[in-house]
Amino acid sequence: MSDWEATFTSWAKGPGTTEQTKCENAESAIRKAIAAHSELSAMNISIFAQGSYRNRTNVRQNSDVDICVRLNSTFFEKYPEGMTREDFGNIAGSISFAKFKNLVQKALEDYFDENSVTRGDKAFNIHANTYRIDADVVPTFEHRRYVLKSDGGHYILSGIGFDTDAGKHIVNWPHQHYDNGLEKHESTSRRYRKIIRILKRLRDQMQEEGIEAANDIASCLIESLVWNVPNEGFGHDTLRADVRHVLAHLFNNTRKDIECSKWLEVSKLKYLFRPSQPWTREQAHKFISAAWDYIGFE
Repeated sequence: MSDWEATFTSWAKGPGTTEQTKCENAESAIRKAIAAHSELSAMNISIFAQGSYRNRTNVRQNSDVDICVRLNSTFFEKYPEGMTREDFGNIAGSISFAKFKNLVQKALEDYFDENSVTRGDKAFNIHANTYRIDADVVPTFEHRRYVLKSDGGHYILSGIGFDTDAGKHIVNWPHQHYDNGLEKHESTSRRYRKIIRILKRLRDQMQEEGIEAANDIASCLIESLVWNVPNEGFGHDTLRADVRHVLAHLFNNTRKDIECSKWLEVSKLKYLFRPSQPWTREQAHKFISAAWDYIGFE
């Protein structure tokens, strides 16, 4: 490609007005679906966007919407070692996660019709139409991490938790992810989100051309990799220079486990490279190396 700066400038842009409106329409329709269900409408439920759409890192012509439907009255919990729910005055929940997920499925099918809803391992996919963009609806419970303070008290970190149909339990921290990402964006001359979009578009193009190292590179992984680059690596005279610096830093620091063993996801509440993650340090390094070569950096 002869003019990478022009390409990066285009790739760095978020969705256009029409596409953004379709994203908002999808979110609104999902809220209406939950509100229309007699049982769910009476529950303490929070509905909010998460993922690339919420984090403002979605790319043009390839947006989807990820909506969390979180039950707050029943929650998953993690207590300090040696402590149980009784130490904090908690009691067992009144509904199983499996039942809650089935209720959400029924609400979506009643509102959108069964042919527009597909149940997946983690989420329900609401198929796009001329009015709304493709959307994933993730039923969750609140996840509470109880943390002891030095004065003997405690505080609670609030996230989301859910069980996949395959039996895996997943915990995420979407609000903390958004807040930390926004802070990073403002601290990097507003380049953080732009570089993420560029690398996502680069990944997509590499996939289209059959470059194996670009396969199975999750958007969350890209966001977290870029988040771990020091702020001074952003804000060069050109986007090309920023991309070069980011890729160089990531390449050099993902060659060995020891260099990035303490790296965190954007939320700062999960380590980026651990056996529980759906990706590996080696996989990230291969993608970064292939991206460097694809662009033609020397």
